[in-house]
Amino acid sequence: MITLRPLAAADISELCRIHREPGVADWWGIPSPDFPSEDPTAHRLVIDYDGLVAGMIQFFEEEDPDYRHAMVDIFVDPALHGRGIGTEALRQTVHHLVAVRGHHRITIDPAADNAAAIHTYEKVGFRPVGILHSYERDHDGSAWHDCLLMEYVSKA
Repeated sequence: MITLRPLAAADISELCRIHREPGVADWWGIPSPDFPSEDPTAHRLVIDYDGLVAGMIQFFEEEDPDYRHAMVDIFVDPALHGRGIGTEALRQTVHHLVAVRGHHRITIDPAADNAAAIHTYEKVGFRPVGILHSYERDHDGSAWHDCLLMEYVSKA
């Protein structure tokens, strides 16, 4: 069973281990020394898979009423890929953001060549909006890469 829960101090070492794994670090880079508390604007939740720390999902909220929306990011332990964990965690987060927090629009911006992530986001209802050219620095700092802006717009 997949549940989302607030981070606890006991989760940090496992989240850091997952964050450093190839397949996560390729997209997220190496965690900062104060991860996961380096960004006070992020709402971060542990993805719990049958009692295991499977990854993390985070969201940010734009509160200006004229531009109100949320942004999400997610990573799942590569050893657990292919089990629908990321899809279900994202579904739960989207539901929470729409039904509980009142957002009508949610964005996500995976690397344009991260086909697995894009496929997962499409299964939840995110649709491509456009390419963000040279949007994000490569984690080794040597170049920039494109990202795909995707959005979920609530029909409610």
